[in-house]
Amino acid sequence: MHRAMTYLLVGSLLCAASVMSAQEKAKAKAKKKRAPNPAFRKVDDVAGLPRVLLIGDSISIGYTADVQKRLKGKANVHRAPTNCGPTTRGLQQLDQWLGDKSWDVIHFNWGLHDLKYMGPDGKNLADPKAATSKPQVAIDDYEKNLRTLVARLKKTDAKLIWCATTPVPEGAKGRVVGDSVKYNKLAAAVMKENDVAIDDLYSFAKPRLKEIQRPTDVHFTPAGSAALAGEVVKHIQAALGSSE
Repeated sequence: MHRAMTYLLVGSLLCAASVMSAQEKAKAKAKKKRAPNPAFRKVDDVAGLPRVLLIGDSISIGYTADVQKRLKGKANVHRAPTNCGPTTRGLQQLDQWLGDKSWDVIHFNWGLHDLKYMGPDGKNLADPKAATSKPQVAIDDYEKNLRTLVARLKKTDAKLIWCATTPVPEGAKGRVVGDSVKYNKLAAAVMKENDVAIDDLYSFAKPRLKEIQRPTDVHFTPAGSAALAGEVVKHIQAALGSSE
């Protein structure tokens, strides 16, 4: 009887330890998920340095910290405090992102979220081949939205740099290979009409996707984001009239 009770007690303790271990792992995992992204850290301006704003989706989030690091002591590099998504989100929130201070350079992009396919009831990254799927922002609307956004950005008197949308690789869910080219073509025409400089990250990334982009994913490896950052820095420095 006592032996049975002992086994029962030991079993209960082991079970409790297992549950605690699982709970601790879950808490640690949740804590890790909540770790702040360095791309969104608060930037305290250094007096006398030019102010730069980065606007873009998760691709730009990926290269933000590297751009800030490379331009430390040369420019105060800020970014919009969110994933800037499609042009429709830009229309809604651009004034908020610009704030009430002046900017010397604004490096911006919209595209990957515009061209991704959505399904019924807001289903994200839907199958492009499905009859019920369509791009989040149709290409004609994308062009119209860009014109409105560029007109607003020009009012800041900052030097503007349009960042071409990076490639969609084979196997990427909810997007079609080649759509970046179509959207970029329209964007380039809008930028040319408005004398906006272009950072052609598409052409930079395309020949080296196997080295810098995640397989079947529009996102880049840490090394890939660092490579993109190098290109972004070059264009920002050119706009500022400086060099490394």
